[in-house]
Amino acid sequence: RYLSKRRQERVRLIGNMLCREGFDLVLLQEVRAAHELSVPLFPSRSGVIGSGLCVFSRFPILDTLLYQYSLNGYPYMVSHGDWFCGKSVGLVIIKISGIIFNVYVTHLHAEYCREKDAYLPHRLVQAWELAQFIRHTSKAADVVLLGGDLNMHPEDVGIRLLRGWTGLRDAFAEAARFEGCEDGCTLVPNNCFTVKTELLPFPLGIRIDYILYKAISSFTVKCEELKTTTGTAPGMDIPFSDHEAVMATLHIQRQGQAVGATLGTAEPTLADVVTEARTEVGVGLRAAQQQRYSTGRMAVLALLLLLLQALAALGVLAGLAAGQPFPKLSFSLLAFLAIGVLLLATGLHLFHTIEVKMLQAGAVGVPRCPPQPHPGPFRSRFLVDF
Repeated sequence: RYLSKRRQERVRLIGNMLCREGFDLVLLQEVRAAHELSVPLFPSRSGVIGSGLCVFSRFPILDTLLYQYSLNGYPYMVSHGDWFCGKSVGLVIIKISGIIFNVYVTHLHAEYCREKDAYLPHRLVQAWELAQFIRHTSKAADVVLLGGDLNMHPEDVGIRLLRGWTGLRDAFAEAARFEGCEDGCTLVPNNCFTVKTELLPFPLGIRIDYILYKAISSFTVKCEELKTTTGTAPGMDIPFSDHEAVMATLHIQRQGQAVGATLGTAEPTLADVVTEARTEVGVGLRAAQQQRYSTGRMAVLALLLLLLQALAALGVLAGLAAGQPFPKLSFSLLAFLAIGVLLLATGLHLFHTIEVKMLQAGAVGVPRCPPQPHPGPFRSRFLVDF
C-alpha cells in the first residue's frame, strides 16, 4: 500500500476498467486499500497485513471460505514480505442460472530467484494444500474455477501437481482464440513496475497468472477466448499493474449425462509428478532441519553464556573476587547481548521446528501413488468400534 508506485492512479484505472468491461467475475490479488475500492474485501484477514485477495461478482455470493496455507516463507525475510501476508486461498460459491460455481482465488509464494529457489518447498506444499482444498470443497459444485497468481511456470512441478490432482484445465492451453502478450506471459520485461533483472533469462517474460477450470457434473466448459492486457493503460503512461491481467470468456453448457463426476487425475504421468514433488519437499525438509539445529545450538550457547555470567555474579557476591573492581557496564552489556541472542535463537528454533513439522506433513500428505478408480461394483464389510 505504501510502497506501490502511483498507487492511487492505478487503483482508479483498474476500477474504471472493471466498470467499462462489465465482467461477471473479477479475482484480484494484493489488494490492500479496501477504502479506495469503496467495497469490502473478500474476508481475507490472514497473516499480519492480510492476503490481499478480493472477489467481485455480478451474481449473489452464497457462501465464502478462507484457508491460510501452513507454510508462508520466513518472518525474518522482511524485504520479501510473503510471511506477513499469510498467503491463502479463498472460496466463493455463486449460483448462475441454476449452476453452482465454486470460485477459488489464491496467491502463492513468490519465487524471487529461479536458480536458487529457497521457497520452492513452501510453494509446493501450498500447491498441494490448494489441490486438496479444491478437491474436498468442490464435490457439490457443477463448475470449478481457479484464478490467481500461482508464481509457477507452466512446466513447473507445482502446477503439474495441482492440475494433475484436481483435473483442472488451463484456459490458455484450451482457448479457441487468444489475444495478448506472446505465449500468454503475464510478467513481462517492458512493464515499468517489474524488476528487470529477475526476467533476464526470459526475454519474452513468464506466465505465472492462471485461469483454470473444469466441470464436475453434467456440464461442459469451453474457453472461447482468452486475453491479456498489453502495455500501458489507455491514455496513460503506466500499466494497470506489474502483472498483465488475464481475461477469459467461458462457455458452459449442460449435456445429457454426467462427465467428470469423479475428481480423477488429468495427467497419465501423475505418479512421476508426485515423486518429483516429494523429492523437492524432502530437500526443503533437510534444509529446515539444519536451520533448526543451528538455531538450537545458538540458543544453547547463549544460555551457557548467561549461566557463566550468573556464576561470576555469584562469585562477586560471595566475596571470592574481593579487592578486584567489578566491570558492571561490560557485564551488563554482555548479559543483554546474551539474552537477546537467546530470545532470537529460541524464536527461530521454534519457527523452524514448526516448518519441519509442516514439511513433514506435506511430504507425507502427498501420496506416493495417485488414487485409481475402482474397476466395478464391490462389496465391503466394516467394523465400527462400540
